[in-house]
Amino acid sequence: MPPNTISLAGSDIATENLVLDQKVYDEDFVKRDGKQYRKWNPKKSKLCAAILKGMKIELKEDFLVLYLGVSSGTTASHVSDICKDGMIFGVDPAPRVFRDFYLLSKTRENLSPIFSGAEHISEYSPLVPKVDFVYQDVAQRDQPEIFLKNCRAFLKEGGRGLLMVKARSIDVKKTPQAVFSEVKGKLESSGMRVIEERRLEPFERDHVALYCEFSSKGK
Repeated sequence: MPPNTISLAGSDIATENLVLDQKVYDEDFVKRDGKQYRKWNPKKSKLCAAILKGMKIELKEDFLVLYLGVSSGTTASHVSDICKDGMIFGVDPAPRVFRDFYLLSKTRENLSPIFSGAEHISEYSPLVPKVDFVYQDVAQRDQPEIFLKNCRAFLKEGGRGLLMVKARSIDVKKTPQAVFSEVKGKLESSGMRVIEERRLEPFERDHVALYCEFSSKGK
């Protein structure tokens, strides 16, 4: 379980609220040992779904995180709770949702909003240092290529990344499993070691989470 995260009754988990009494979406508060936690909804967060499916993801309080496809910040807010002493660089090109994330960053000092597409690395490279973790959740055909480019540019040697693969955004003519296998092969042939993979059903259909370790010595 990541830091600042607790297990609740059933299969629910929650993160300690970095900003007391702040709700980011429609999450419920939970009090335990004098601390306030926010329930984490796996149907609104693929990262939460991956954790509940048993994926052992290493996140630390001081991690620097590059989040590609941050949207309005639902998942990023929980990463903000977990990596409370770090920084989350959130990248997204959609004006409406980015506005919500920008406003959220005004209340959470460890969120840094970047208005750009994840494929346009040159636009935000001056703003992002080497990071400990790259998280990507974008609905584009070239998802693996975007992930690899960003890992090569920003991920520290030995750092890790989590790619949420959306099969239907890559190829609707192939089965999801065929798409997942192709993406995994592409990552591994390019210097990524896939540590773990998890299908995200029943929370998300035709999605797989690929947890990877990066080596700059890769191809």
